[in-house]
Amino acid sequence: MKDNIVLIGMPGSGKSTVGVLLAKIIGYDFLDSDLLIQNTEGRRLCEIINDSGAEYFKKLENRVNKEINASKTVIATGGSVVYGKDAMEHFKNIGKIVYLKVPLTEIKQRINNLATRGIVRNEGQTLDEIYEERAPLYEKYANITVNCGKGSLSYNAHKIMKALGF
Repeated sequence: MKDNIVLIGMPGSGKSTVGVLLAKIIGYDFLDSDLLIQNTEGRRLCEIINDSGAEYFKKLENRVNKEINASKTVIATGGSVVYGKDAMEHFKNIGKIVYLKVPLTEIKQRINNLATRGIVRNEGQTLDEIYEERAPLYEKYANITVNCGKGSLSYNAHKIMKALGF
């Protein structure tokens, strides 16, 4: 049952885009937990966060992620998944957790609008502050850290494969 690959990292780190490619290359299924949350609620992430608040979203995200039952699947998580202890314990039990580490300068280039992106944050919290808060959590939960800054999607997918021993 520990045959899944769970991708964690900042919003804009490439979890969904690299995850799809990685799944295709190694013959795994692909699951985007943000889409699972949207389907559960019938709303987009930014609507859930804006209408119901960050705390509600964190609890929802934790619950949805800890209930994922998959095998041979690349799971792309939301950037805030690391706030959910139950979800992260579950992911440790069902697979390898890979932190896609991308420098803050690169994340800033990739993310245009914090509000429409559906990023969980405290009121007024900047991207710099979010990065500073989350980076230690990504490091804490990761089995493997892969630097995924510069480089194509294919290059980063192959770096992850190599780190996982594929």
